Amino acid sequence: MTDEELHARIVESASILRGHRIALLTGAGVSTDSGIPAYRGEGVRTRSDPMTIQTYLGDEAARRRYWVGGHLGWRAFASASPNRGHLSLAEMEAAGVVTGVITQNVDGLHLRAGSSHVIEVHGTMRRVFCLHCGQVFDRRDVAVQIEEANPWIAVPENVALAPDGDVLPESTEGFIIPTCTVCDGMLKPDVVFFGEYVPQDRFRAAESLLRASSALIVAGSSLVVNSGVRIVERARRRGIPLIIVNREPTRADAWADVTIAGGTSDVLPALQELLA
Repeated sequence: MTDEELHARIVESASILRGHRIALLTGAGVSTDSGIPAYRGEGVRTRSDPMTIQTYLGDEAARRRYWVGGHLGWRAFASASPNRGHLSLAEMEAAGVVTGVITQNVDGLHLRAGSSHVIEVHGTMRRVFCLHCGQVFDRRDVAVQIEEANPWIAVPENVALAPDGDVLPESTEGFIIPTCTVCDGMLKPDVVFFGEYVPQDRFRAAESLLRASSALIVAGSSLVVNSGVRIVERARRRGIPLIIVNREPTRADAWADVTIAGGTSDVLPALQELLA
């Protein structure tokens, strides 16, 4: 897409959206300019062995591997800053243009950007809970437990990474998995694993936000995950305007009023300027 075509589609989208109360559905592409890699798209290596809830619960070696990689990933999330796309959505919400954000991301960057109505349908890396007693922990406290029990993990050269940022098996040997400080039970980050369903209360909240809106923008999601497709299907049934902003094709492009093959940190501020 040329710059002229990109600009024309942004202008067309703004014309369609003007006067509407807009809900956002966001995916990993919103956070790539904050340094957090996307799961799919050009140049991204697709994982052939994503962590499932069944594997997590039943395989201690896989669980150990997950916690090593998860700790390093959480450190990257914690050090990332919201980009222009996140900030523009927060500003549009404050101006009454955007009703809120339904996000598939677990990085917390929408909240850190200042958005107040954020529904994290896949959970958040900020919390960890015990599968036995239900105690909830701040991820920062669990990180302290991990680094006290595994001081080597804080030294980058001690952890071998694969090209996609995953942790190589030899890096997990001897790693002590964190446990619940209340009952010594198994801990799990408050995120939805493959094989798990989005909690019903979260999805109902997302549906409620969509019902309070008269248009939907999908930003930075390829809509491969069913939770996102379900939201878009509900918008389609109501016949409300649908704009899709994503560098790659999505499963719902045929339903969109306009598709914009561009980066969200460029397109969303441009839409904000035209809708202000």
